[in-house]
Amino acid sequence: MTKLNNMSRQKLTQCFKEIVGSRNVLTSERATAPFRKAFREGEGPALAVVKPVTLWQQWQVLEACVKANVIVIMQAANTGLTGGSTPIEGCDRNTVIINTTRINDIHVLAPQHQIIAFPGASLFSLEKALSPYGRVPHSVIGSSCIGASIVGGICNNSGGALVERGPAYTELALYAQVNQDGTLRLINNLDIELGDTTEQILSNLQNKKYVSQDIHTTDKLASDSDYADWVRKTTHNTPARFNADPRRLHQASGCAGKLAVFAVRVDTFIKNEQENTFYLGTNSTRALQSVRKTLLEKSSSLPVYAEYLHRDTFNLADDYGRDTVLLIKHLGTNRLPMFFNIKRQLDSFCGRLPFLPKGFIDKVVYNFSKLFPSQTPKELRDWNKKYEHQLILTVKGHLNEETQWLLDAIKSNHDLQYFKCSEKMTKAAYLLRFAAAGAAVQYASIHHQAVESIVALDIALKRNDLDWFETLPEELNRKLVDKLYYGHFLCHVFHQDYLVRKGEDAQAIKKSLLTLIEKRGAEYPAEHNVGHHYIAKPALADNYRALDPTNALNSGVGGMSKKRHYENE
Repeated sequence: MTKLNNMSRQKLTQCFKEIVGSRNVLTSERATAPFRKAFREGEGPALAVVKPVTLWQQWQVLEACVKANVIVIMQAANTGLTGGSTPIEGCDRNTVIINTTRINDIHVLAPQHQIIAFPGASLFSLEKALSPYGRVPHSVIGSSCIGASIVGGICNNSGGALVERGPAYTELALYAQVNQDGTLRLINNLDIELGDTTEQILSNLQNKKYVSQDIHTTDKLASDSDYADWVRKTTHNTPARFNADPRRLHQASGCAGKLAVFAVRVDTFIKNEQENTFYLGTNSTRALQSVRKTLLEKSSSLPVYAEYLHRDTFNLADDYGRDTVLLIKHLGTNRLPMFFNIKRQLDSFCGRLPFLPKGFIDKVVYNFSKLFPSQTPKELRDWNKKYEHQLILTVKGHLNEETQWLLDAIKSNHDLQYFKCSEKMTKAAYLLRFAAAGAAVQYASIHHQAVESIVALDIALKRNDLDWFETLPEELNRKLVDKLYYGHFLCHVFHQDYLVRKGEDAQAIKKSLLTLIEKRGAEYPAEHNVGHHYIAKPALADNYRALDPTNALNSGVGGMSKKRHYENE
């Protein structure tokens, strides 16, 4: 299979323009740059970026791509950290990005226990849509703030901070698949009667031309309803959740863009009327492990959040995440996706100006934020000086006394202290935790003369692993400027960012780190999917091939073949 010649390119591009309009077909290097480059890792060429506004347009564009034998990347917000929704170099065919952010409808199904999400609908929009009903989506912190899509979370089996929810998952989806013979077919597994033809199904869903009688009561799962019991089994020799878990690979769920998803039907959840937050500190890893086992095994109801921060991560987030904290505090999370998009475009533009230094925008933003004092309360900063390991623990309101009793029992045997947070302190603590993810990126950009790159890993430890805190061999430590640890502690899911010293081989370091992780019996990735950052393990690769036998969608994901029909693999 060869790439399209100029005439064929022009013909295909003209076809796109006839479907979605000229303004919604981007072809220049400058115009397509924000869509071709990932948030942290991944960048490649694309023949065009096409932005449909209806499901029927999405189908027509997809159909044209399949007929032209080009690779299709289904993309929404492009907020992923592993590059799974961006092109990659070295493919045998041209790539077209179908960006679905304009197809952002959400249908709330009575009695509000489930919703239908279109491919561009964001978690933040879902939060707003559910708020009048006292309900919330699967994820309500972090990804929701940066504009991540609901469908993207499902396709990646993305996790979240909420202890009881597990990975994003559903068995109810409407999607298109490219068959072995290269034909395209639409599969309606929403369990909603929408018509017979492709156009009828997509148009009726788009226009909400269905009634309650058309919505089937079903035994199919619309969330990982078993996870709350699963995570409590602290003696089991397997992780609680990870992207490649065969338990939660089902059609659209975990497909990583190997299917073209048009809609998903997912559960919603009751919003807690009251929550209490405790801030824990210790210099003992065993103390925190005791907290984890006690709360999971003995608490009458699971905590809401349990977010871990290491001292070094705290310090970096307080300094290099200050801009994010200021933005959220004063402008709210609703404007955050817009600012992320603006920054991405500015980075792209400034990167083409040779007279500007590398990381120019990050330096401007950082220096502006330094005009303001630390946004972290002094009590938390003092606490950080005392304790290397910290845990932000939020429980349902009725568990306040029970949680204090359990923590006091642990205190009697371990080096552990805690205090109950005010509402203001709680917001500050979670803002700091949220800022940690981007702080390392900003630090590396500003200090590029000292930092070669970031190796960012998300890992899922076994549920029975008592030695959760990583200790690296000195030969590896010498090659790092710093290492940052934070994560979802009760789920044993950790984000580990390694700032590689200038001149060192980041890929070799990454390989060594992953070898150490495998020796511990941990799984990776835990919640960000393989993208172009990890190699898909055999079972996951087999799933991708089964979903997309011709390798027409998201070729090269997980380090797999970039050629049609997975040639030379």
